[in-house]
Amino acid sequence: MRNLVMVVFVEPVTEGGMFPREDWPLHITLLRFDLPRTADDGSEPLWRLVEDTTPAVCRALGAQLRVGPEAWFGRHESILVNLVEPDLRLQELHETIVGQVLALHGRIASQRHTLEAYRPHITHHDGRRRHAGQVLELDRVALVDMAPEGDHSQRRILKLWQSPPPA
Repeated sequence: MRNLVMVVFVEPVTEGGMFPREDWPLHITLLRFDLPRTADDGSEPLWRLVEDTTPAVCRALGAQLRVGPEAWFGRHESILVNLVEPDLRLQELHETIVGQVLALHGRIASQRHTLEAYRPHITHHDGRRRHAGQVLELDRVALVDMAPEGDHSQRRILKLWQSPPPA
């Protein structure tokens, strides 16, 4: 199985870019999941996921997301985040990804935080954060490999969808 995550980055990133496990750019997690490396027909489910989710990603690009209040997440409520206010396009993108992962015989990491229980948020990291009331454009969606070449200390951006730059 291949350990992956789809996210909305709220800081600049580049396709193919790598970063250490401990130093994520600020982001909103859409879904953490595992996909088989190959399907029964010999194809690679990863690229089928990219193809099948692209229309939903394109529909979501450009959405205006409002940063909500702070909250404590995690097993011991020790991770400070800012919630992201509910947004129909963000929710539809999340639900599409869930459906596609399941259709490709993938496993979802935290099923209890999906679909109607999905709570989009931005984790504070190393002094970087977003503040309640800020409006962010959903302009970067990425598929990230959580262990490129088996290296669990690194992350690699496999696919980056971006809004076109303003004219």
